[in-house]
Amino acid sequence: MSPYSVSILLTVILLGTCHCQSICSFNDVLQNLTNIPGPEERPVKNWRSPSIVYIDLSLYSIVSLDTSLQTLTTYIWFNMAWENDFISWNPDDFCGIQQLLIPNSNFWLPDLFIYEMTETGNSIPLLQYLTITSFGRIINAMPLQIVSSCDMNIFKFPFDIQTCTLSFGSYVFSVEDIIMLSNSNSSQVRKNTQEIFASKGDWSLLNITVKDDNFTSEGVEHSQVIYKITIQRSSIVYVINLIIPACLMVLLDLASMFIHIGNEERLGFKITVVLGFSVLLLILNGILPSSDNPPVLGIFCCVCLAAMVISIMGSIAISYMLMLSESHPDVPAWIKLWIMKHLARVLLFKVKYHQQDQLVSEEVRKRDRDYKKGEADKSTEKRKKNIQTGLKVPTEVKLLKKLLEEVLKIRQELLVPNAKSKSMSDWHFAATVVDRLILIIYFITVIIMFAVVIVVWIA
Repeated sequence: MSPYSVSILLTVILLGTCHCQSICSFNDVLQNLTNIPGPEERPVKNWRSPSIVYIDLSLYSIVSLDTSLQTLTTYIWFNMAWENDFISWNPDDFCGIQQLLIPNSNFWLPDLFIYEMTETGNSIPLLQYLTITSFGRIINAMPLQIVSSCDMNIFKFPFDIQTCTLSFGSYVFSVEDIIMLSNSNSSQVRKNTQEIFASKGDWSLLNITVKDDNFTSEGVEHSQVIYKITIQRSSIVYVINLIIPACLMVLLDLASMFIHIGNEERLGFKITVVLGFSVLLLILNGILPSSDNPPVLGIFCCVCLAAMVISIMGSIAISYMLMLSESHPDVPAWIKLWIMKHLARVLLFKVKYHQQDQLVSEEVRKRDRDYKKGEADKSTEKRKKNIQTGLKVPTEVKLLKKLLEEVLKIRQELLVPNAKSKSMSDWHFAATVVDRLILIIYFITVIIMFAVVIVVWIA
């Protein structure tokens, strides 16, 4: 080969190399893109053609779910893509460059809005770049932390399942300008989320679905993509720290009803249990949100607290009845009729022996009255006869009469303590009947509430 041919070949190679290097930079691609609309103009060649925006989402983590404020804080991986009719290039002309990363301030962006969002400070994207492909697709991928409202149903707390929604759509443009569509179906979104989901232990992900929808606001129809997130509360913490202590306190207060009614420590013990139960109610009140639909656990605690208060009032009434047995020996007739007779029979007390003792006591008192009356009549008749006959009463008779009077006094003194003891026994019997009535009502109330709570939680 001649030197002249070699020089020509080297010249061609150098020129080709220079030309190839000159069009292998991103700047060359950008310089090739001309007549591209700015960020203020929607990039379509026909203004009647709507811009199709494809949305994709993967739930990375549930940061928190504030039950008192009813707000859901989530961390998501968000992806949004649309077409720009003015962007295109041949990758073969630029050393195979198929996509570019450029700042998002140079191109038009859809006005994406999250309708459930309550705070905007944490939702500002950290990545301010767009991916532009050779066939005109623009991709905006970024992580987002979203604080959104969530309408919670806490009736089954703490075994509740919540469903929160995230609705992505345009706030300004109607469906004639922008149409929002989901890029993946529900099964694909669920699969992608399960692969990256990081649980913090408070809530576990059950399901996530996606749906394309339109809504009308002030006569203008807008397009949106709705994601429904279904999560379940981790209830083990509440079971250990709230439910088990509450049930133990209820059972402890119920067991205190078996303490002897005359024991003064019974009332103090019950008041201590109620104070501890009130502390649990304060903890529960701080956890639950302000809602017109209270949880069944809250209803259970309120009913049990009311039952505890009623049992304390019953214990006070029983103590008062035992006190009356010392100051007022006579038992009122209505207590004998309604409590010692009818109520005792309903509560399966053995009242026949008590009534028999009462009849015997009344018969003894009646005989004592008849005997005294008979002796007084005989003494009056003898006195009249002695006055009529003018005879003096012998000394032996007078001594016998005095001896008889002393014996009667001694008998009367013996009967008074027996009557007092009998009266105290009546008060004690009435107090026992009232105590059993309160115990039965308390027991039935607790059983019913336990059954209702378990049925609600299982259903």
